[in-house]
Order: sequence, then structure tokens, then C-alpha cells
Amino acid sequence: MNSFFEHAGFEAYLVGGAVRDMLMNKPASDWDVATNATPQQVMSIFKKVIPTGIEHGTVTVIFQGEHIEVTTFRTEKDYSDGRHPDKVEYAATIEEDLSRRDFTMNAIAVNLSDGSIVDPFGGKDDIKKKLIRCVGDALERFSEDGLRPVRALRFAAQLGFQIEDKTLEAIPKRLDVTEKVAVERFHDELLKMLKSPVPSIGLRLMEETGIMKIFLPELLACRGVEQKGFHNYDVLDHLYYACDGTDKNNAEVRLAALFHDIGKPKVRAIGKDGVFTFYQHEAVSAKMTQTILDRLHFSKQTSTYVCHLIAQHMFFYEPNWTDAAVRRFLVRIKYSEYEHVLEDLFDLRRGDLFGMNRIKAPAEQLIAFQKHIEAVLEKDNALTLKDLAVNGRDLMAEGIPAGKAIGTILNELFETVLDDPSMNTKEKLLPVAKNFYAERLKN
Repeated sequence: MNSFFEHAGFEAYLVGGAVRDMLMNKPASDWDVATNATPQQVMSIFKKVIPTGIEHGTVTVIFQGEHIEVTTFRTEKDYSDGRHPDKVEYAATIEEDLSRRDFTMNAIAVNLSDGSIVDPFGGKDDIKKKLIRCVGDALERFSEDGLRPVRALRFAAQLGFQIEDKTLEAIPKRLDVTEKVAVERFHDELLKMLKSPVPSIGLRLMEETGIMKIFLPELLACRGVEQKGFHNYDVLDHLYYACDGTDKNNAEVRLAALFHDIGKPKVRAIGKDGVFTFYQHEAVSAKMTQTILDRLHFSKQTSTYVCHLIAQHMFFYEPNWTDAAVRRFLVRIKYSEYEHVLEDLFDLRRGDLFGMNRIKAPAEQLIAFQKHIEAVLEKDNALTLKDLAVNGRDLMAEGIPAGKAIGTILNELFETVLDDPSMNTKEKLLPVAKNFYAERLKN
């Protein structure tokens, strides 16, 4: 790519996260290039160019199958909305361009012509020190863009870096700017934080800096809610660590882990033995989570599924469960509707267990339950009404009138088949249906 810029007489530098990742010996994925060519000049150099942000000097070049963001050297002035610059001016040098960036680790450039590194703010040293530090004055940087503090916390969790003292101290002082951030942008940062190796790092920093109060105030009610007995932590720490204990590649399970006990403060009561109880907290937690995810503009599909996981996370398997009990469990968790619901519920349970004491111990109960489920699934089972050997038309053909009675009878037949799968034939189910109608519903 550089040869195209050079041939046209322009400079080009690799910048941003790709440089940071390469210096950390990590694979880079997002490619950003800074150049002294204007967007119009870039579009004249390359054949396939998309004007994605041309008003801010950015176009996307499609080069050898990659989408590469190319931005003209620029400086930014005035951020009245706390997010976007009111004025963008082209700059003469890469150093000026780097001076507008958020953190030193992201303000490093590599000259595509000779591979030399431009690092005016000591980003390489900060990467070695595993330190997140603002470029220049932290208060000024956070006054410009209210999302930058959230990004700092996310990077801390994602990279395992510490936040430099002055940078961390500046975050609570600019919450008025962070409050202006659109929920969609916080939504994206939250997902990245939850997908990090140790999300509890970022979540705790959100609480300590005051950012949690802006976007997730319901979680703060969990602080200090003790649950002595099986748990070593209060509800909020338990939620943090439950996230750590789940699969980092599964955002839906990590969302469920973060909120699965959020309803506990609302249902807490003192039992006869003087120990706190949290009956039905899963139902309250699911309802609260629905409100939170809707507010943060998660899709209906995501919020419905996450809330389903939360509502179903309080299952307790015992070896004396019958096959019928296992089948009813599979129906309750909507095994036939959600492809990965069983694996996700088990992962959520493992996170729940890890959140009790931060120890990853083998869950023998889950292993035994998994084997029992596998044995049941090997058999021919009806797990939805559609799996029944009879349907509404069959019942009407037997003289049962259309209406509510049909649905009631089909549900009764479904219960029959859950108890005994061998009953799932027309010959066996139709007499049961007619008897039920005659004895319970007729007249």
C-alpha cells in the first residue's frame, strides 16, 4: 500500500490499535493509516474507496481484501457535545496528528516507508510498563470526549494494564462529560469489557470512578448485600467474579452473569434462623435485566435470551431425578427453541460457582446432570407440542370442538408424553384425549 502513497508523493503511517498490538506481540486486526494526503487525493490514488467519514478526513480503502481506514493528518478543536470535535483542521505532521489521540499507547505511528517508529509521548515505554496514560493533560483529554474514560477502564480489563494515577484521578472530575455519551457507545464498550480476560477489573473501576452510577445504577444497590453461607462475597463482588468465571467469547452468558443476581436486594428477607433469604430473586433479576438491556439498546433477541438464562439459572440437579424430570427441565429451558441454551446455562452455573469463592473447582453435579441429559436425549422424546403424534385437527376429527379445549387437551397430552414417551402414538393419545374431554371439559 505504501508504494501507492510514495508514488503519488505522500507520507503514510500505520497508527492506532494495530501498532499497539504489534508492540505487544499480539495479532493486529484493525488497520488504520494516517497520511498527509487529503481524502480527495486518497480517492484518486486507490480504485476502491468508501467515503465513510470524509467530513472528518476519513475514507475507507479496500486494499487486497482488507478494509483500511485512511485519515488525513488532523487536529481537533472544541467538543461541545462531549464526544465529537466542532472543528477539524488538517495538520502538517504526524506528530501533530498523534497529539490529538487519547492514550500514549495509542499515539504511536509506524512509517510505512521505512518501518521507523514515531513515538512523541512515550507510548512504547508505557506499554512496557503496562500503563494507561493520557496524551498530555488528562482533564483536557476527558473534557474533549466523554467516552475516553470508559475506554480507559475497558483497556484496563482487556489488556491487564494499570491506569496511571493522574489519568485515573481525572475520570470522576469529568463525569459531566461522560454523561453526554450516547448509550449505544457505552453499549459497545461494555461488550468489549465483558469479553476481556478479566472483566471484573473494568467493572470495579466503573464503580470506583462513578461511571457505573451513570449507566448501571441498579448494580450499586448490590454493594454491601451480604449472602453469608456459601458465598465469600457480597452480591456485587459475586456478580463481578461470576463474569470472570464464564467463557469470555460468549457475550450473552457474560451479560447474564453480570445481572443474574441483581434482584437480590429487592427480595432479601430474614429467615426463621436469622439468615438472609433471596426467594424468587431469579425472576426479579430477569425483569430488572430486561429494563437495563432495553435502556442500553440491546437487541430484543439478545435481551430476551439473556433474561431467559437468568430466569432459569437456579436449577438444582439430584441423582434421584427421573427421566421425566430431565425432560421437563429441557422443556422449561426451551432446549428445542434455543440451540445452545443447555451449554450456556451450564457455563452460567460454572460462573456462579466461581463467583462464590473465585476457585474453579470441578462441578460434579453438572457432570452427572450432563450425562443424564445425554442419555435421555438418545431416546425418542417429545420436547414440544409439535412433537406430539396428534394435533388439533386429529382432535376435532374425534368430535372435540375447536376452541380453548383443543389447547388444554394438547397440553394434557404433552404432560402424558413427558411422563411416558411410549404414549406418543395416535392410538394411545386419542383415547386419553377423548376421556379427558368427556370428564373435564364437556359441558
